[in-house]
Amino acid sequence: MGRLSCGTMLLALAACGGGQDAPADASSAHPLSSAALEGPAAVAAPEKPADFKEAARFLSKATFGPTQADADRVLAIGYGAWIDEQLAMKPMHVRTYVEGNLATKGSVGQGDVTDGIWTGMLTDPAQLKQRVAFALSQIFVVSLVDGGVHNEPRGAASYYDMLAEKGLGNFRTLLQSVALHPMMGKYLSHLGNQRADPVTGRVPDENFAREIMQLFTIGLHELNPDGTLRRDAYGNPIETYGPKDIAGLAKVFTGWSWACPSLSDGCFHGTSPKSTGDVNSDIKPMVAYARFHSTETKRFLGAKVPAQDTPNPAKSLKIALDTLFNHPNTAPFISRLLIQRLVSSNPSPQYVGDVAARFADNGAGVRGDMAAVVRAILMHPESRATSTTSGKMREPVLRLTAFVRAFPFSSASGRYRIGNTSDAALQLAQSPLNAASVFNFFRPGYAAAGSKVANKGLVAPEMQAVDDTSVAGYVTFMRWIIESGSLGSTASNGQRDISFSLSKELSLAHDATALVDRLKKVLLYGQMASSFRSELIGIIDRMPIPALAPDMSNQAVVDAAKRKRVNAALLLTVASSEFLVQK
Repeated sequence: MGRLSCGTMLLALAACGGGQDAPADASSAHPLSSAALEGPAAVAAPEKPADFKEAARFLSKATFGPTQADADRVLAIGYGAWIDEQLAMKPMHVRTYVEGNLATKGSVGQGDVTDGIWTGMLTDPAQLKQRVAFALSQIFVVSLVDGGVHNEPRGAASYYDMLAEKGLGNFRTLLQSVALHPMMGKYLSHLGNQRADPVTGRVPDENFAREIMQLFTIGLHELNPDGTLRRDAYGNPIETYGPKDIAGLAKVFTGWSWACPSLSDGCFHGTSPKSTGDVNSDIKPMVAYARFHSTETKRFLGAKVPAQDTPNPAKSLKIALDTLFNHPNTAPFISRLLIQRLVSSNPSPQYVGDVAARFADNGAGVRGDMAAVVRAILMHPESRATSTTSGKMREPVLRLTAFVRAFPFSSASGRYRIGNTSDAALQLAQSPLNAASVFNFFRPGYAAAGSKVANKGLVAPEMQAVDDTSVAGYVTFMRWIIESGSLGSTASNGQRDISFSLSKELSLAHDATALVDRLKKVLLYGQMASSFRSELIGIIDRMPIPALAPDMSNQAVVDAAKRKRVNAALLLTVASSEFLVQK
């Protein structure tokens, strides 16, 4: 996307106005389609980066922020070998973090889950698995904002762990793990879902059946293999499903509830693990209670589960998930969503098609190999291309993690207690696993109405979270962090939990050019426009540093002036479109 279409600095973002959802194939007309791909984007990507800039650009898409050590590793072994190393790593478990807090404090809440996720984002060596887990948490949304999930911190932590553990396995396994996790069952209300009762007029809950199609697998409209819309003879998009499909699929998701020792009615209808007789039922996959499962014929998406003399929930589930997994929409739909979360808001049809082809067949005849999908996303030539439509706006969580990881940092508690950052007025307006609804923090097809992005038929999903309040809140939050050199929860001694060192930057404060070029490297990965660089150097140069007295009596004054220069340079950098856009 280059510089943001709605303005060149953060404060201009607020002027972007209201929004709309662009058509699913909006990217088909953008400059990286067809003829444009005959240029640099069509050239095979090199196996190794040429320099730190290229390594850091790659890592900005595959981690929560490049570090010098990570960049050196990619430079030494190359992109593919780095991905192989990451795939072999075991991700940090958020549940282990939460249970550690439980043992220490005696109780835990949603803040412990959030802090566990932050810890993984900032410190886990398995950065690729953590980054993919965060991406998947915005597709298969479960949110701590929901009261039922909020009250089950261990369960919520285990859900996130499941995404990290299975997110780079096979999609069919991941889909079943999502469908049967009790936190998804609580969030989308199919835990304790019962078959129809003609006497009372009860019908199965349709919530999960609708969302597993609309958001988790096939989307609203039929797609070509490259993610563009299929159209009927009149040029209209073709719907993938209708009310009858939802009703038929809802019958599949009846009879599933907590994993209880007795499978009693009380367990089935229980509202929490405390009522199940098994304190671990919040982290175990839901199990089938055959007597509550629909025995009617179930029809959906051209598939049929015959009427059952004996209820067979497992058979119904297998047919349903196999149907969704093998649906022609699933590969391009999921591929495009992951590209948007990792690399670019507006991938070309060729990019989507190439990744979807890997979903369909990993090269060894296996469908749904998510490691192959993510590798294809990160290794694709278009992931390295730069143009007016490439890249994406960096969402607030990724801004903060990239900032913290750019400098030496530490946690006084060892627990990296950043806390909930959802406050739009004073913080980030975003916090992991805290989306306002199942539709995530922002929709994949969002474009601000009247913006250049919308007028060109493109999308900028993260812009949906931008308004006057969140713009000011982000700047306020980052200013406070930069000036204090710390962030996170306050300990009894009044100190914030996480601190970071700016010693290198302070050593360069007397030289505005050297200071700006340092930030150009560690925060912008060498991608700073010359006009912005010149402007920033000029601003810093106009901030005087007094000469140090021979007796050093004014040392504190000199140090304060240096820190003021560094603070200003940092804030202007993280508030610029150069930082806000991941290129």
